[in-house]
Amino acid sequence: MSYTSADPGPPALRLASTGTLTYGLSVGEVLGVSTLNGARLIAGRSGLERVVQRLNVMEVPDILSWVKPNELLLTTGYPLRNTPQSLDNLVADLDERGLAALAIKLGRYLDSLPAEMIAQADRRGFPLILLPNDVGFDDILNQVLTDILNRQAAVLARTEEVHRALVQIVLCGGGLQEVVDEVASLLDVAVVVLDGEQRVLAGAGPEEHVQAMRAFDAGRHAACGRGGCGIIGAHGTGDHLVVPVMAGGFDHGRIVAFSPGGTLRGTDLGILERAATVAALVVTKQQAVAAVESKYRADFLRDVLAGRAGEDDRVIAHCGGFGWNLDRPVMVVVAELDGRPRPAGPEPDGKARGRAAEPEGGARGVRGVEERTAQERLAAAWTTAVRRHDRGAAVASFAHEVVAVVGADGDDPAELTTGPVQAMVKEASSIFAEHLPVRRTFSTGISRTVASPADLPEAYEQAVKAVRVGRQLNGTGARAHFDQLGVYRLLSLVSDPDELHAFVRETLGDLATDDEPELVDLRRTLQVLLETNLNVAETARRLHFHYNTLRYRIGKLERMLGAFTEDAHLRLNLTLALHVLRMRGI
Repeated sequence: MSYTSADPGPPALRLASTGTLTYGLSVGEVLGVSTLNGARLIAGRSGLERVVQRLNVMEVPDILSWVKPNELLLTTGYPLRNTPQSLDNLVADLDERGLAALAIKLGRYLDSLPAEMIAQADRRGFPLILLPNDVGFDDILNQVLTDILNRQAAVLARTEEVHRALVQIVLCGGGLQEVVDEVASLLDVAVVVLDGEQRVLAGAGPEEHVQAMRAFDAGRHAACGRGGCGIIGAHGTGDHLVVPVMAGGFDHGRIVAFSPGGTLRGTDLGILERAATVAALVVTKQQAVAAVESKYRADFLRDVLAGRAGEDDRVIAHCGGFGWNLDRPVMVVVAELDGRPRPAGPEPDGKARGRAAEPEGGARGVRGVEERTAQERLAAAWTTAVRRHDRGAAVASFAHEVVAVVGADGDDPAELTTGPVQAMVKEASSIFAEHLPVRRTFSTGISRTVASPADLPEAYEQAVKAVRVGRQLNGTGARAHFDQLGVYRLLSLVSDPDELHAFVRETLGDLATDDEPELVDLRRTLQVLLETNLNVAETARRLHFHYNTLRYRIGKLERMLGAFTEDAHLRLNLTLALHVLRMRGI
């Protein structure tokens, strides 16, 4: 039988279950240490790249209970001297448990290895090593473990040095771009940082490589482990390394290294992990700064819309510092999420009004997180859309709505379907829907045009009325201009809803309720009659009634409501009451 020595290979790498990197020696490297100069490879040449992390000595026949993955198992064959038949299955059993190799001394307890054992090792790529008789196990254990520890120490020292350099960049005021530039220089590859929605936050390296990574789906590595997928070559491509950017339990995206020539090494993953940690620090710092700035802007805009910000000249100058241009005709746009539970005031008996029972415990917390996420997405979508169409517009997120003050440029209600405000609404809707796991919509209200900051509080109230009345009239996703509300705008100005409800009950009587289908049907007949200006033939056509049937219904309605066919004032009251019913819930 011919034996051969194995050439040392590159450093081996594996990902431990904790997500931390552990370095070892390949079987080929182990065969290259000085104490194993006389060792010979009997079988399993294709497994020379297997990683050796630890060593073990076979002292008992039931060794399988004591072995661990990535071990080099040393034996003299003593435990198997009386059961040579066990050798046939030993290779399969060890391979299934993830061992790196089996090294054995022959001559004292075993004269040779079975041919089936050698053949099986070749089939499985499981290295079988023949140890020289003059080398003690203690010498092998000492030298191989020393080499493994030295390798780990060298790699960790380099990784720590890189970590300190990256932290120093951040301490000196550098951002993501500077961190990425440093990593790309150290690894001599292209590097990008992607956010959770696959947008490139920073990139360095050859432009064509950066462009290639823009289309790279780093998110598909999420299932490979939270500490970094550890796969060189995204699912077999051989050119990517991916590590998630995590901070405070939140996934902020991915840092990706790209080398089309396959020059990435296992040790580079440790550096990329350190870079991901530093990138997480930068991202959280940027988010904290952005949150403070956003709150400051929102607080000032809230003061402007409440009329508490001072004279027009001061407001215009202060807004100029934010990049907002309010020294021009503007209108207020309010966007509000649909389906949000509204606060309800207490009834006289102390019971909640207008709200279903609140979910308990975790369900309430989940609901709150979903609402905050949706509100943040709505704010981001509107900020992006408004900035693209009007660089001088003011936009801020309040607790339950997003408010934008945009240039009017002569816009009026008739131009809403084609004007720039409509373009903003459409673009914001498109961006908002891109990455939400559950479909959500928002309604939009638009105020009249105002010429000075002093008029903005009134414009804001108009936009709020428009968004809420528009939703009640047209359903979710409504877009309404204040001037398009007609009589509903006047009705919405009544501050006491109880007064409106009393007016409806007094005017419509039994028709004010939805308790009986027959009464609801009669109310529908009354509504169409009023819409057609008491045109009996047209009303019968719309409702698909016989003419005489409709005449009978009119008589029944007059007995319930009065002679509305002859009394114009009564018809007006009935029309207003039906409008209030349509606005129910406002």
